[in-house]
Amino acid sequence: MGRLLGKVAVITGAGRPGGLGAAIARRLAEDGARIVISDIGRPVDDATPLGMIGAADDMAQVTAELKAGGADVCAHACDVRQVDQVDALAEYAVAQYRSIDIWVNNAGIGYIMKPLAEVSAADWSAVIDVNLTGSFNGIKAAAARMIAQGKGGRIINIASQAAKSGFPFAQAYCASKHGLVGLVRSAAIELGQHNITINNVCPNHVTTGLGAWQNSYFAEKTGRTVEEYLADMAARIPMGRPGLPDDTANAVAFLASEEARYITAESLNVSGGEEPH
Repeated sequence: MGRLLGKVAVITGAGRPGGLGAAIARRLAEDGARIVISDIGRPVDDATPLGMIGAADDMAQVTAELKAGGADVCAHACDVRQVDQVDALAEYAVAQYRSIDIWVNNAGIGYIMKPLAEVSAADWSAVIDVNLTGSFNGIKAAAARMIAQGKGGRIINIASQAAKSGFPFAQAYCASKHGLVGLVRSAAIELGQHNITINNVCPNHVTTGLGAWQNSYFAEKTGRTVEEYLADMAARIPMGRPGLPDDTANAVAFLASEEARYITAESLNVSGGEEPH
């Protein structure tokens, strides 16, 4: 379509094949954007185990797949909890492509879920630090470059249905995603004068690799098979199915486009009608 032709998009948490970040990168590239994908690259502590993160090999695979599809793409490792690494990611994007026009905060922890009484201080901090503080770090880094460039920009956070409703075993996750709602409402007031919009996309459940882990976890916790759990989920969604990665990616592409230039401070549900508020 070319509606993002000439734009540069940075996407965090985009280093897992088949993940939401990879789908977003592919969609924005199809619209003509040049892409910088990022992920943590390696385990650095108990909260970032192999199999739940985008490791260096995973990032290389996503990059290769995007290039095979015709994308102009490069990759840079970044732990979004570390301000210096987020700033380095922004500088890398500017060095590679001379601009940052779109910044997508997709990095998140959705695999530390426990009954309330079992949640440790370390568990809580890990989720809040990545999902909420990591997005804050990205917003600051992106906004600083966009303001300096003087041509506006788009900042988009991947929140969740959990930004609107509570779920058991997900106290930190829900708190972090609810926090993004307040964060964009505040940031939008300051960034509007610079022609920078900032919004959340709030998908319901999406069965990526992480989503498959969640299916198994919640099925076991609620005494159902995975098949029963998924059937019950589909039954409560008006559109009759859970989300797909492309559903979220399409919403991001819209918010990144000129058509969405007057939309800011919003938290857009992409839930097939499951989340109505």
